[in-house]
Amino acid sequence: MGSLFRSEEMALCQLFLQSEAAYACVSELGELGLVQFRDLNPDVNAFQRKFVNEVRRCDEMERKLRYLEKEIKKDGIPMLDTGESPEAPQPREMIDLEATFEKLENELREVNQNAEALKRNFLELTELKHILRKTQVFFDESVPTVYKSSGAYSSSKYRRYPQMADNQNEDEQAQLLGEEGVRASQPGQNLKLGFVAGVILRERLPAFERMLWRACRGNVFLRQAMIETPLEDPTNGDQVHKSVFIIFFQGDQLKTRVKKICEGFRATLYPCPEAPADRREMAMGVMTRIEDLNTVLGQTQDHRHRVLVAAAKNLKNWFVKVRKIKAIYHTLNLFNLDVTQKCLIAECWVPLLDIETIQLALRRGTERSGSSVPPILNRMQTFENPPTYNRTNKFTKAFQALIDAYGVASYREMNPAPYTIITFPFLFAVMFGDLGHGAIMALFGLWMIRKEKGLAAQKTDNEIWNIFFGGRYIIFLMGVFSMYTGLIYNDIFSKSLNIFGSHWHLSYNKSTVMDNKFLQLSPKGDYEGAPYPFGMDPIWQVAGANKIIFHNAYKMKISIIFGVVHMIFGVVMSWHNHTYFRNRISLMYEFIPQLIFLLLLFFYMVLLMFIKWIKFAATNDKPYSEACAPSILITFIDMVLFNTPKPPPEKCETYMFFGQHFIQVLFVLVAVGCIPVMLLAKPLLIMQARKQANVQPIAGATSDAETGGVSNGGSHGGGGGHEEEEELSEIFIHQSIHTIEYVLGSVSHTASYLRLWALSLAHAQLAEVLWTMVLSIGLKQEGPVGGIVLTCVFAFWAILTVGILVLMEGLSAFLHTLRLHWVEFQSKFYKGQGYAFQPFSFDAIIENGSAAVEE
Repeated sequence: MGSLFRSEEMALCQLFLQSEAAYACVSELGELGLVQFRDLNPDVNAFQRKFVNEVRRCDEMERKLRYLEKEIKKDGIPMLDTGESPEAPQPREMIDLEATFEKLENELREVNQNAEALKRNFLELTELKHILRKTQVFFDESVPTVYKSSGAYSSSKYRRYPQMADNQNEDEQAQLLGEEGVRASQPGQNLKLGFVAGVILRERLPAFERMLWRACRGNVFLRQAMIETPLEDPTNGDQVHKSVFIIFFQGDQLKTRVKKICEGFRATLYPCPEAPADRREMAMGVMTRIEDLNTVLGQTQDHRHRVLVAAAKNLKNWFVKVRKIKAIYHTLNLFNLDVTQKCLIAECWVPLLDIETIQLALRRGTERSGSSVPPILNRMQTFENPPTYNRTNKFTKAFQALIDAYGVASYREMNPAPYTIITFPFLFAVMFGDLGHGAIMALFGLWMIRKEKGLAAQKTDNEIWNIFFGGRYIIFLMGVFSMYTGLIYNDIFSKSLNIFGSHWHLSYNKSTVMDNKFLQLSPKGDYEGAPYPFGMDPIWQVAGANKIIFHNAYKMKISIIFGVVHMIFGVVMSWHNHTYFRNRISLMYEFIPQLIFLLLLFFYMVLLMFIKWIKFAATNDKPYSEACAPSILITFIDMVLFNTPKPPPEKCETYMFFGQHFIQVLFVLVAVGCIPVMLLAKPLLIMQARKQANVQPIAGATSDAETGGVSNGGSHGGGGGHEEEEELSEIFIHQSIHTIEYVLGSVSHTASYLRLWALSLAHAQLAEVLWTMVLSIGLKQEGPVGGIVLTCVFAFWAILTVGILVLMEGLSAFLHTLRLHWVEFQSKFYKGQGYAFQPFSFDAIIENGSAAVEE
């Protein structure tokens, strides 16, 4: 449990591995996940390292696997994920994996190319089929009338154009040309119209028509018809909408111009026979070829599907294996080669308690590789700051993440996480206290905890859900603590539970109660004298105007009490840091003055609250009746400003206890006297120590205290004593800022804890408003209609309760609790200037790799 309160003790080790055994040993260490390697080749380019070729091969294998994964997802084939992590393959197995992936990729690409070619052919035949159908309709229609004009779309003169002159098609000619066209086509006059047919994307058709009209000056006739069913683009598989068109023109110049315009608009032209019999014959041939293509396409898709299904069974395992191989070679690139090129040398940070486990893993790797030379792991002496490693489990991980979000703890610094496990949900519950809302939150957290294996296996990329699931134990504890404070407040959805029966009794008769809106119960006659056994008396729920006044006074005082205790606890935590790092100057001239300052002013104010609660009561006679009870806030202000208290009411005393004035003056003078001690003592002692040592200044010759308090005392090593000294001016400035921040912060931080009272009051009032303005409307309805109305109103009230009071108010209370821990609590002792221990771990690498692929 020692590592829970402080980070693990770390050791810098030197590792010697035989070249043949290096791969297997690093693989075992990756499975273990307890070693952080240092880069011994920081000046060597990534492309010049020893194992760069192996890393490139792994990158190529990953590329092929990503291609397979993309194709599998495109077909919607489920990928088998057993959740197991296969061992890293041996280096010789890389060749087999590469051959397998190469074969799969080539086969899949060939199948895709064939399928694309078949789809392109199918598309062309389908378009030709539609052209033959639509053009037959065009030819069967009556004579088209077109107009020729010098301006676009401005009609001036109409002319009739025949569409073709063909001896085999006299009926069509007579129908399409009309009388003038027939006469114009008599022997001796060679008038013949050509035409082209094709398809074009529907969205390009308007611009295509305008360009034809302008470029050909109206001397063309265009007919178009939409293809009702969308066609599949063989390149990307998208559905596209196209239209069939046929253009009639006269002369080779117009023909060339029309074809260029079609090419510019990427329209596809198809041959279309002039004779009806030829068109019918071509249509029959096209239909036959389409049926054959459908058969071949189906077989191609079935073969592709079989290939992908076989690959999907092993894809996850292949990804894991390739990433492990790549991680091993990337780690080996951090190592140094000795002069004989037969031994790899590495430096690594390891937890001191796990050195034996690491040595066992190295032995397993050596045995697996068949090497006869055992690995050597030597501890090294260093003055560097080790990384911070806090061992966590699934319960403490989320609380540790809250602390690390503020800043990773300095090496061996006190870890606030174990205390946060209790204080965080408790302070949240003080603001969120409601038995009903807390139960909803606790049940949600409990559901995620009970189903955590299944939910964790889903691996969704929904960031909001991942945040909720990662903090499931925090949510559960916050809900449980909120249920407890809800019982203390006797508040469940803004109503109270009368479990033990109220200890107040009415002394009025029924008519008085029914006829008067405002009545008061006297503590002297209507109160039994014994408090409600647990929490608030339910009578306060019907108190009306006095309810808020009473709750305000109660919650405001407990907020200050909890806040002061929390801050004192934070200052006491700094004592553990100073004693562990043997920082005597900070212990004597920072911790003690800070604690005295906080106790003599703010803890004294808390004691006054308890004295007031104990000595003064409505049932007591003067001078200890409720009328003589002084204001704690006014008393504290008068104490700090040395003001003379105002004369008390008749028969009341000025002070709450004997000698109060003397004690208050003494406390303030001692507290004020602590300020110059915090401000000057430490810098002056550092200056005196430097003069005695005749240091002006030399790096490495400073004492523990001179460097801010982290010594390298054996296993407590933090390396602070071997950094460059601060200038005296910087020490004075730093100490001045620290002292001013602490003194002013003690006041502002105490006031900051009033947010506990403010949010608790707001939460209770919002719950009451929802009950009064929403649910009570449904509860007042009667009869069958009332049941329907109540159901609808209850559903609306439940949605508002969960959405506003549980989610939004819960998020607000969570953020305020987080601020109280980061600023008010941790600022008293926590520096957070370390860097995290990032071990070489296959689990972390695979998890990060999977997240990157999903993004």
